[in-house]
Amino acid sequence: GDVYKRQVDTSQVVLVDLNDRPTGYMEKQEAHRQGLLHRAISVFLFNTEGQWLLQRRSFTKYHSAGLWSNACCTHPYPGESPERAAQRRIKEELGLSCPLEKQFCFLYKTALDHGLTEYEYDHIFTGYATDLPEINLTEVQEWGYFSPALLIKDVKAHPEYYTVWFRKIFPEILKRQ
Repeated sequence: GDVYKRQVDTSQVVLVDLNDRPTGYMEKQEAHRQGLLHRAISVFLFNTEGQWLLQRRSFTKYHSAGLWSNACCTHPYPGESPERAAQRRIKEELGLSCPLEKQFCFLYKTALDHGLTEYEYDHIFTGYATDLPEINLTEVQEWGYFSPALLIKDVKAHPEYYTVWFRKIFPEILKRQ
């Protein structure tokens, strides 16, 4: 626990090759400025009625601020497994803890706001939350549970309201529901 936290630079992302093998570390925003491939995780949470937990990203985020997205995303710290990063982040952002299941990985590259480029090897996890979130307001503006039918309509009608990665992963998660 504590030894791990002291040794890790939490501003660093893990740079990877096309097979998700680590190639080095770099400060997070610099990796986005240079558009370098790095490891990430995305978590999709559902309630027992099959609704999706979405969060609206805080307006203070350095990219994609104020957009709706999946339950949470992050970059694993150097030496941290994707699974551990996923559990850490649902706790930090949403105050939740629940079993998560790895679904798949995918690679994407896209231009973001503020001259940044997202180029990620993204590990996708799903889980079922039985408690209501207690959001961290520095990360999350608001949250809600939404039916898949509503999301399909709204993402099609207003894609600009959603993060790029959510729009890319959403159809694949729908197929697996």
